[in-house]
Amino acid sequence: MTANRLRGADLVAQVLDRAGLTTIFTLSGNHIMPVFDAAIGTGLRLIHVRHEAAAVHMADAYARLTGRCGIALVTGGAGHTNAVAALPTALAAEAPLVLLSGHAGLGELGRGAFQELEQADMAVPVTKASWTARSAATLGHEIAEAVRIALTGRPGPVHLSLPADLLDEMLDDEPRLWPEEAAFRPVAQPLDPADAESVAAEIMRAERPLILAGPSLCHAAAGDVLARLARASGVPSIGMESPRGINDPCLGAFAEMLARADLIVLLGKPHDFTIRFGEPPFVDGGCRFVVVDPDPDLIERVAREKGDRLTVRAAADSAPAAEALIGRMNPLIRDDGGWCEEVEAAVRYRPPAWATLASPGQCGVHPAELCRELAIVLERHPDAILCCDGGEIGQWPQTIRREGRRVINGVAGSIGAGVPFAVGARAATGAPVIAVMGDGAFGFHLAEFDTALRNGLPMVVVVGNDATWNAEHQIQLRLYGPDRAHGCELLPTRYDRVVEAFGGYGEHVTAAAELGPAIERALASGLPACINVVLERVPAPVIRRPS
Repeated sequence: MTANRLRGADLVAQVLDRAGLTTIFTLSGNHIMPVFDAAIGTGLRLIHVRHEAAAVHMADAYARLTGRCGIALVTGGAGHTNAVAALPTALAAEAPLVLLSGHAGLGELGRGAFQELEQADMAVPVTKASWTARSAATLGHEIAEAVRIALTGRPGPVHLSLPADLLDEMLDDEPRLWPEEAAFRPVAQPLDPADAESVAAEIMRAERPLILAGPSLCHAAAGDVLARLARASGVPSIGMESPRGINDPCLGAFAEMLARADLIVLLGKPHDFTIRFGEPPFVDGGCRFVVVDPDPDLIERVAREKGDRLTVRAAADSAPAAEALIGRMNPLIRDDGGWCEEVEAAVRYRPPAWATLASPGQCGVHPAELCRELAIVLERHPDAILCCDGGEIGQWPQTIRREGRRVINGVAGSIGAGVPFAVGARAATGAPVIAVMGDGAFGFHLAEFDTALRNGLPMVVVVGNDATWNAEHQIQLRLYGPDRAHGCELLPTRYDRVVEAFGGYGEHVTAAAELGPAIERALASGLPACINVVLERVPAPVIRRPS
């Protein structure tokens, strides 16, 4: 780059810098080395990871916790395909991020170029939009457009491929290259006042209404909007972001209340498997529906599924719609007949036996014991972020309510993102981070402890080590019987020692009483840490109250 000339790569780096998108989760590779070079002298912070999927998972956690667009930068070919595997998790979690992938040069396409692939087409099913840049001069504007799309409507991932020859191309530094600040902003879709009036009227005539909100209103960036909506409307407002749906351990015995509802307001909440498709016996056959959603296809899905039981439909973004309903409902007085208290009691319900539940003999720590100790630590660190992976052990700590201070695997139901989530969460907030995951999931991205160490991003990962792919083991036990349970065994590896070999902090826990002090020592170490907990093999909790 000279005073009046710059490369396409310089344009990419400086546009990101000027937009304040300075935390870049990346893995180097041939196609994107010009961007690495262009980052010198900018405010960009390159967090250089060990696997491309981890970069996307980190950007995902970063976006959920900050509300800003996460940025992942990977090379083309296999680097891109590795990264694409993490996009379904971000898409289902409604996390706004942009995946920038290197790409074979445009001038070599169709000639057998190095790592030539139809990258944009590969990413289409798992993104809001996906395309390949065609001009060096428009790279800045295309990045702005990608960010805008990621943040608009239902948030989610967007992919943009950056051909290598465009990154190397020299350009005259002209004003037309640089997008305005407004080009990055989402396009707002507010709730029409007439629609807000219609939704309010439906709520007022219901006896047992529920407002179900989608994942984006569960993110930290959404703040307390659901709590304020519940207070203003007199209607229980429940965020749903778990693949377990109505059996989300965070929601306690909520499934009982869903079955009694006479009105369900879907506020940016897809009508899908997580509410058992709104069918009996999980939802009453006469229950009415209201849908407020930015996606017309999801509105049509409810219309198709529910027919004339869909009484109000409206196109609007979730957060502005919630604020509009708060303003419309606040002056109204609604007698709920104790319904709100009933729902809150159900959501908060945890089996009393959990307070004393313990593993017998040498079986290891019971997950309920682990959670009791973890809850005590979290009470001492109210600013801490809790990251929960998938699988059986990942569900147990979700019973600890951490509104706005957690990241979970999300509706996609994936496993293995726990360590990258923890790194991304630390980069996003600087707060203490505690992740809980199983030993199977831990193996996906344990090398990201190296990333955490190199980048000064301490976090604590509690590994529930039952030496099993336990989710699948439990399926075998449940469906086929113990005599046909096979092939899911793992070694009882000392993962604490693996992390120590990286240069991190590790402890090995065999009794519940050891766990809380071990976590506190790990937090105090200032290092990326692993607490390897010998765990009893038990299924994830499904919470029901005694009838």
